[in-house]
Amino acid sequence: MSVAFTREEDLEATAADLADRPISPHPNLVTPEGLALIEAELAAARTAYTAAQVQGSIESDRTAMARATRDLRYWGARRASAQLVEPGEDDGVVRFGGSVSIAREDGRTQTWRIVGEDQADPAQGSVSYVSPLARAVLGKRAGDEATVAGQTVEIVAVD
Repeated sequence: MSVAFTREEDLEATAADLADRPISPHPNLVTPEGLALIEAELAAARTAYTAAQVQGSIESDRTAMARATRDLRYWGARRASAQLVEPGEDDGVVRFGGSVSIAREDGRTQTWRIVGEDQADPAQGSVSYVSPLARAVLGKRAGDEATVAGQTVEIVAVD
């Protein structure tokens, strides 16, 4: 069925049901890998949009179109606001884009890479620079202490 035979309200209702993805109020700092991730997501959203356009006006395709449109807005805004932060000099200070290893009071040692919000994946060892952990350790050096989740931790390595 052609889009010409659908009610305009039906198309608008589908798009209205999908809320925009929230955009962080923080500066959109990105590593080179984070920028590549944003560009890949933007390309995927463009591909999904084109595929949804081709499919026509079937209900599931209108939902796909609304989802692709929402993702295009989000990733387009994230790309437009991205501020690339190149790796800094290795001066032993915890910085954006670098890694930090901490020793917890219970004997565990954990290593985290501090990255932009879209690149953060704690399960994979990366945290956003606006996370409480990152804010606690940024600017510190090996041997310094920080308070993370109410516990004192020691910074044991900075990469």
